[in-house]
Amino acid sequence: MTIGIFNTSQFAQDLAAKSFASAFTRLMPNGQAPLFGLTSMLSKEIALQSEHGFFSKTMLFPQLTTAGGGQTSTDTVFTVTSTNNILSGMLLRVDSTGENILINAVLSPTQVSVVRGIGNVAPAAIAGTINMYQVGSAFEESSLRPNALAINPVRITNLTQIFRNTWAISDSVRATRVIAGDTNVAENRQDCAAFHAKDIETSLFFGQKYSGVRNGQPFRTMDGIISLVSNLAYYPSSYSATNVTVAGATTNYTQFEAAFDPLFNQTTDPKVANERIMFVGGTAKRVINNIGRLNGTYMMVDGATSWGLQFATIKIARGTFRIIEHPLFNSNASWSKMAIAIDLSTFNLAYLGDRDTQSREFNMDNDATDNGIDAVGGTLTTELTTMIRNPPANGLMTNMTSAAAG
Repeated sequence: MTIGIFNTSQFAQDLAAKSFASAFTRLMPNGQAPLFGLTSMLSKEIALQSEHGFFSKTMLFPQLTTAGGGQTSTDTVFTVTSTNNILSGMLLRVDSTGENILINAVLSPTQVSVVRGIGNVAPAAIAGTINMYQVGSAFEESSLRPNALAINPVRITNLTQIFRNTWAISDSVRATRVIAGDTNVAENRQDCAAFHAKDIETSLFFGQKYSGVRNGQPFRTMDGIISLVSNLAYYPSSYSATNVTVAGATTNYTQFEAAFDPLFNQTTDPKVANERIMFVGGTAKRVINNIGRLNGTYMMVDGATSWGLQFATIKIARGTFRIIEHPLFNSNASWSKMAIAIDLSTFNLAYLGDRDTQSREFNMDNDATDNGIDAVGGTLTTELTTMIRNPPANGLMTNMTSAAAG
């Protein structure tokens, strides 16, 4: 019994209608769309138009690199590979000697005037291709204001994609009783829901952004996780490669760590530890499991009724991966060898307006709405797009074929 105004917090558990993603997950908890199901637990985002995006900024860490000839201990004009993001007043530390230098002036795109020995480390010769990293800035009294330095944001956009799936049976089939299972209507509805969720799920991983015309009407597809993670334009300027690795004939622990360690260069959610969900195919899961087996020692004792190893988590020095075997990845040999690490705090779906999954049925409940056809059915329609607000926090390894120690 409730006294006063009944509000949403007083609903009995599972009484309120659920989104399609959460309803599908409850209906088929081991189904083909685990990532789509997980989105029901994330905040919902609304796209206001078919192109949806945001601007992302990555903190700048200015540095210089000496040109091939290097510098003597008395040089005060340095020739470098680039002076991008360097301003007068910056302090930089020479990586090879520990000397701090002060940028006096930027003379050209490849030359700076410096003051040597700012601190207790005396000037010394600096070889070519040595890095100098910024360690702060310093200015004299009554100094003129320095030049401004701003971070140029990267615009990350995606397009909404329309997903549609229909179920339809003759009214005679609807009226036919079956000896086991649900009614024909219920069975066909479930099949339609499974196909709809699978279509969305595969696009979340494998979609590629496209805009064109089909049947005289606008036609769009969205970028999925693999496409977003593979796009170097979405990475900080300091990155030289994406977080995408093609495994060799064998994969050991050292190689696995090297492939996925860069994901943790990105701070995404300070409230949680560095943790990722890793969706894998069956072959990739065996490889990961065998990496653990080949790098450890175990023994069987007399009386044991079971044996073997089965890992659900893999840890590297800087983070943890929770492993989920994805049923769709096992649909072919190539996908079975994939491991895709996803930072859920960076991942979201954006639905265009109110076009979260809608069900429009015809000729059900004596409502003749389909031009008199002697059949019943319905169509599921969803329009959404994938959002990954920090692509470098996610990663991919393909071709995981066999494990090795090391």
